[in-house]
Amino acid sequence: MVGTNAIRGSRVGSGPMGESERGESAPRFFVSYWCGNGHETRPSFAAGDEVEVPEVWDCPTCGMPAGQDRDNPPRPPRTEPYKTHLAYVKERRSDTDGAALLDEALDAMRARGIGGGPGA
Repeated sequence: MVGTNAIRGSRVGSGPMGESERGESAPRFFVSYWCGNGHETRPSFAAGDEVEVPEVWDCPTCGMPAGQDRDNPPRPPRTEPYKTHLAYVKERRSDTDGAALLDEALDAMRARGIGGGPGA
């Protein structure tokens, strides 16, 4: 038989091993989190004195923030709308400043012979 493999169907981690070969699992505890859509998530944390359980957890079902209080889940984050480059410029400059900069740029272009005037 050409091309046969003696360990066919085997892979790392397969086989009848269990806790005895991998070692004991660390002691764990579960914390319930609820999102605004009513989904419950129960991540596990290693038991110990140094473990800090987060107040908020992302819901894997809908992506909303989830908290430990079932009756008062955290509010969804407020997303700012996308701003254009012009919107950021208008935040930094007044209309008067913008008009002065535009006139300065147009005068510089006319001096170089690049742009014509209003009727050109």
